[in-house]
Amino acid sequence: MSVSTRVDLALLGIRGRPPVSRTAGAGPSADGHLVIDGLNAAVPRNPKSPFVFEGARILFGDQDTGLDVEVVDRPRFYDLTTADGVPYEKLARLHGRNVLATTVVQTCVRYAPEKRCRFCTIEESLRSGATTAVKRPAELAEVAEAAVRLDGVTQMVMTTGTSAGADRGARHLARCVRAVKAAVPDLPVQVQCEPPADLAALGELREAGADAIGIHAESLDEDVRRRWMPGKSVVPLDIYRATWREAVRLFGPNQVSTYLLVGLGEDPDALIAGVSELIAMGVYPFVVPFRPQPGSLAVDADGIGAPEAAVVEKVSREVAALLRAAGMSGADQRAGCAACGACSVLQNLGA
Repeated sequence: MSVSTRVDLALLGIRGRPPVSRTAGAGPSADGHLVIDGLNAAVPRNPKSPFVFEGARILFGDQDTGLDVEVVDRPRFYDLTTADGVPYEKLARLHGRNVLATTVVQTCVRYAPEKRCRFCTIEESLRSGATTAVKRPAELAEVAEAAVRLDGVTQMVMTTGTSAGADRGARHLARCVRAVKAAVPDLPVQVQCEPPADLAALGELREAGADAIGIHAESLDEDVRRRWMPGKSVVPLDIYRATWREAVRLFGPNQVSTYLLVGLGEDPDALIAGVSELIAMGVYPFVVPFRPQPGSLAVDADGIGAPEAAVVEKVSREVAALLRAAGMSGADQRAGCAACGACSVLQNLGA
C-alpha cells in the first residue's frame, strides 16, 4: 500500500462497518478496525467516503484497490459478563487484531465546555451507555485474562480521564495495572495520563508493572494548545518536558510516547522541529492526523474537518525519517498506541 493511499484512508475513511468498531471515547474513534497489508489500521467510518469496505476488500468507487485486507473478527470475550452482570465489552475493547484498550475513568475534570479539549469525546460513550464510569481493578483483570486466553491479545493500553487529584488519575491506573499483572503477568501494559503534580506517581506506575507510558501533549505549540485544549493547556509544555525526562529515566528510551495531532493549525515545520527534541529525549512522537469526531466541539461547534492530505504525508514522512535515523520504532515498544500503530501512518513508513 502506498503511503498516499494510507493517508487517504486515514482522512476519508470507509463506507461500511467492519465487525470490530468503536464509537466515541477518549481517543480517535468512530472507526473500524482492520488489518491492511499486514498492519493494524483504525479507519474512520464515513458514509461519504469514496472508499467502500466490502467484506474482505476495499473498493475505490467500483474499482478494487488491491489492498490485502484482513477482517478482525468480533472477539469472543465480548460475549462474557462479570459476576455483577457488566458486559466485558463495556469494560475494555479490542483495538486492531491484538490490543486490549480501556479508559479506567471515563470522566474528566476538564470536560466542561470552557475547559474541554475540542477533539475529545471521552464522556460521550459514557452518556450513551456503552461503558462504565470507573473500571475496578478486579474487573479489568478478569477481562484481560479472558481476552488473552480466548482472543490472543498480546498487549493492553490503559488510559484515564484527568482527575482533580494531584496524581491526575495515575494512582488508580497503578491499582489497575497491578491487578492485571497478577492475573496475566506476561501481558505488556501501557498507561496514559497527564503529567502528575508529584512525579513520584510515575514511579508508582512503573513499580505496579506498567511496561510503557504515554504522556500526550497533542500539540507542541502553546497558542494551539490554548485554543484547542483550554483546560489542559494550563499545564505548560515545560512541565511536560520534565515529566517526559523522568518517564524516560524510569521506563527507558522508546518506551515513552506522546500523541501529536496533525491538523490543529500548528506550523508543520515547527512541529517537525519539536519532534526532533522529543526524539533526542528518547520520547516517541506518535504523529496522528486529526480526525473529526461526532460529539466533539471541533465538529459540533466549530465544523472543523480533516487536515490536508499533503500536510499529513509531509509531516509523517519527515517524522518517520527522524525516527529511523535515531533507531526508534513503534514496533519496538512493549505496548501502547505506537506499538499498535493503527491510528497513524508511521508504521507504513518503517517507523
